[in-house]
Amino acid sequence: MERIQLAEDLSFSRIIHGLWRLADWDFSQEETLQLIEECLERGITTFDHADIYGSYTCEELFGDALALKPELREKMEIVTKCGIKFASANRPSHTSKCYDTSKQHILQSVEQSLKNFQTDYIDVLLIHRPDPFMNPREVAEAFSQLKEEGKMRHFGVSNFKQSQFNMLQSFLDMPLVTNQIELSTYHLENFQDGTVDLCLEKRIAPMAWSPLAGGQVFTSQDEKAIRLREKLASIAKDVNAKEIDEVMYAWLLQHPANIMPIVGSGKLGRIDAAIKAQEIKLTVEQWFDILQTSMGHDVP
Repeated sequence: MERIQLAEDLSFSRIIHGLWRLADWDFSQEETLQLIEECLERGITTFDHADIYGSYTCEELFGDALALKPELREKMEIVTKCGIKFASANRPSHTSKCYDTSKQHILQSVEQSLKNFQTDYIDVLLIHRPDPFMNPREVAEAFSQLKEEGKMRHFGVSNFKQSQFNMLQSFLDMPLVTNQIELSTYHLENFQDGTVDLCLEKRIAPMAWSPLAGGQVFTSQDEKAIRLREKLASIAKDVNAKEIDEVMYAWLLQHPANIMPIVGSGKLGRIDAAIKAQEIKLTVEQWFDILQTSMGHDVP
């Protein structure tokens, strides 16, 4: 599988496996371990997490499975996020939803994540959402301390717009290596507002969450979803794709920003569809046909 270089000492698999629904899959530790091994065998080495996933349970579920075969840790890159807090039985000290990017919270979150994963380092830590109450000096202090202590190799952000990314980067003595953003044939906001352009400018490859638009293209009866579904089905026939999800992944993969789709499924068939999409080559006309169908009008 193709690998994307994010830093001199860091690369990700082009397809990333997302664990945000791990708790919903109701896997045993052995089944989770088997899924991890199946991903690794396919060349998917990068696993995406966040402290809040599964109401603060998914990191630990992954870590418990990994503990059955700890030698696999050195064959993967673990990404996790922090900065969102909400009320949960698993976090009784949280009373309401808010963002917290204070130095204290970042350090505490990382300590808990390390414990959950049963590892002594995390490959990349992302700030989960832009925080309107962020003190970037505190974030910078937390990042520097974690780097010096060897608990974190690299840092990035998630859902940051251009001004938010540049603001935080200006306070750091290390580069942000990625921005995890929503990208799909259905959701074009980050293509249109300069967020993807910023990734190109900074030479950073973005991670794409919800690359299949949360299933909207497959099931929604709104006008946009219907016309997009029909167009994708037509192009799927032209490129010999088995399903339209392969075309949706290919549309992202072919973009020059080196987009890395996150596949958030526990089903190997869904994971394999993303892998197969790497072989699909769309023409420029097909790529724009999908774009214009999604927009509902031609480009100027």
